[in-house]
Amino acid sequence: MAGRRYALIVLDGLADRAEPGAAPTPLAAARTPNLDRMASEGRTGLLSILGPGVAPESDAGVLALLGYSPETDSPGRGVLEALGAEIPLGPGDVALRTNFATVDGAGVVTDQRVGRNLSTAEATRLADAITKADLLGGAGIHAELRSTVGHRGVLWLHPVSGGELSPQVSNSDPFYEKKGGLGRALVVENPVPRPVRPLDADERSVRTADALNRFLEAVPRVLESHPVNARRALGGRRIANALLTRNAGALPTVAPAQIEGRYGLSAAAITEMPVERGIARLFGLEDRFVGPMGPDRAAALQERAERTRAALAEREFVYVHLKGPDEPGHDGDGERKREVIEQIDAGFFGPFLEGLGRDVRVVVTADHATPVARRGHSDDPVPVLLWGAQVDPAPGPRGKFSEESCAAGALGERPARELMSLLLDRATPA
Repeated sequence: MAGRRYALIVLDGLADRAEPGAAPTPLAAARTPNLDRMASEGRTGLLSILGPGVAPESDAGVLALLGYSPETDSPGRGVLEALGAEIPLGPGDVALRTNFATVDGAGVVTDQRVGRNLSTAEATRLADAITKADLLGGAGIHAELRSTVGHRGVLWLHPVSGGELSPQVSNSDPFYEKKGGLGRALVVENPVPRPVRPLDADERSVRTADALNRFLEAVPRVLESHPVNARRALGGRRIANALLTRNAGALPTVAPAQIEGRYGLSAAAITEMPVERGIARLFGLEDRFVGPMGPDRAAALQERAERTRAALAEREFVYVHLKGPDEPGHDGDGERKREVIEQIDAGFFGPFLEGLGRDVRVVVTADHATPVARRGHSDDPVPVLLWGAQVDPAPGPRGKFSEESCAAGALGERPARELMSLLLDRATPA
């Protein structure tokens, strides 16, 4: 179809797990007339993101949805976050994703996100203090901690002497496991930060692991005396007294295949968080970063819908990532997750669909499941909806966009790597 446009809209952590005898999932319970209309006019099914037994992080999920291999095509979550934060990584540098966290007197992580109320301004002050302390200066490494959004950040290790560093080191974050370029979410009973280990015998890996352990051991001394934490303690809020690191990465020596070359389409990305922005920048999508939503979610969603429509007028393929449903899933707040889904349906999909041209073909899905009962990512398949240009309607049961209805949809269950071929109506690459 000449002039066709394509949109991939990813709702972060949208999917949940239907427990026997429990209340409906937040998605099933949500009032979503716009998504339901798309479901009744299109085709639905399920996507397996990385397969049974693997609970993906967002970066791995997005790479799979875009048709890339998280295991071989990703330089690591740290690099993607660094690119999204506009850190000027160079050869020999290593970048890691970080979380400020709260640990108790026994060293157990009691909150991996500092109550989810550490402001970006507070985190920036803490990060700047850690960087200023020059904790690895004696080891010939410049260690810069860059705050991004809330408790999140990036640790940039730049060797100034002693040669290159290596990303082949394990996580200190007990909630995630590193497997090559892939991060896997874990369920742990005793969440104590782990010593960083070299993952091979290379002296660069040994040096990097030793430096990280030295750095992480020194960080609490900087944090415990900081005025930000003093004020938080006086206010009865959790303090940020530890730093968790995960998914070390380095710039790839060979540039990965770009989206335009891979699919023959001009492409843009509308993203809210650094990691998704980093994916866009690494794989050649035009960067139209909008940043996290503020308190006026209705206005923010309206803006994102308008930006998506504008991007579709100028580019053939647009990837949109909305963070919303993931956070209440992590918090175990099913009611809030339902509310966020309803806000997205009304505030984003309502204006996005209004007057949308008949030449647009749309997929709506999720990068992973974040079940409320689990309070974390899972390996559950996620619902997928295909709608628009030359999509023959085949409604699922009750015409509802939900996990249960999509499980009986005409698309069946398929691996996430087939999604772009489904969207573009092409054969799946071998």
